[in-house]
Amino acid sequence: MQGKYINPFTDFGFKKIFAEEASKPLLIDFLNALLNQESKITDITFKNTEKLGLTNADRKAVYDIFCDNNKGEKFIVELQKLKQNFFKDRTVYYSTFPIVDQAEKGEWDYELNPIYCIGILGFTFESKQDLLVNKEVVHTIKLKDQNNKVFYEKLTFIYLEMPNFSKKEDELETRLDKWLFLIKNLEDFQEIPIIFKDAIFESAFEKAELAKYNRVEHEQYQASLKTLRDNFNAFQCATDEGKTEGLMEGEQIGLVKGKIEGKIEGKIEGKIEGKLESRKEMATILKQQGVSNEIIIMTTGLTKEEIEML
Repeated sequence: MQGKYINPFTDFGFKKIFAEEASKPLLIDFLNALLNQESKITDITFKNTEKLGLTNADRKAVYDIFCDNNKGEKFIVELQKLKQNFFKDRTVYYSTFPIVDQAEKGEWDYELNPIYCIGILGFTFESKQDLLVNKEVVHTIKLKDQNNKVFYEKLTFIYLEMPNFSKKEDELETRLDKWLFLIKNLEDFQEIPIIFKDAIFESAFEKAELAKYNRVEHEQYQASLKTLRDNFNAFQCATDEGKTEGLMEGEQIGLVKGKIEGKIEGKIEGKIEGKLESRKEMATILKQQGVSNEIIIMTTGLTKEEIEML
């Protein structure tokens, strides 16, 4: 059964809530909650989300959201549902375009406006074992020196690891908590929780309500949802195949290792048994020659009981 609200982790859903002209108040509120600065953002201007390189041969960048605020600060906001090996590299690469864009012709002193690269992630960078001790949601990264002192203030990367956000409705404390709770659970809501009873959040729910969409919007959303599910299934299939190949490889290694160890153990045991038989033969000859047990023990290393049984 289809839910009442869209999945914000789809490309359509995320942009519907945050990237439309009518969504400016929502994005401003989210950014202010995330940055928690004394000087609040009061306005933003959406920019072209497709950035080309210096030449036609250069790789381009396509952002989910790219905007300036009233203070000239630049924001790139990316939603990434599935784990990507080089997502950090990707965001660093993306940050270079608003840097280059600020270059002025003629005389210029190289002063830059601050740049924020924000990633809302449906995965975590750490392994499952690391997550047992580290469950941070918000990761803020700046350029630092060897003494862990911030070297450059104007380039900031913020990653939100949504799987680490586990607060329930009655545990929400900050404005950011509410936004993260909404993003993570929006698709499952059947009505607006009491904690979201203010104009901004009510507007977010209104923009996310499927019943308000026309036929074209419904088709766009369904296509976006299908892409998300197909990508997830492909990712899951690749993960399962990797596990299967790992198990098969482990079994093969185990078989080979077992054969090698068996051969080694067999050779060692054979040598030991061979030496033992040689000592018994020597003891038998000495015993037949009438040599005393004491001398045979000293010569062969056998026990008195073993010699008497010969």
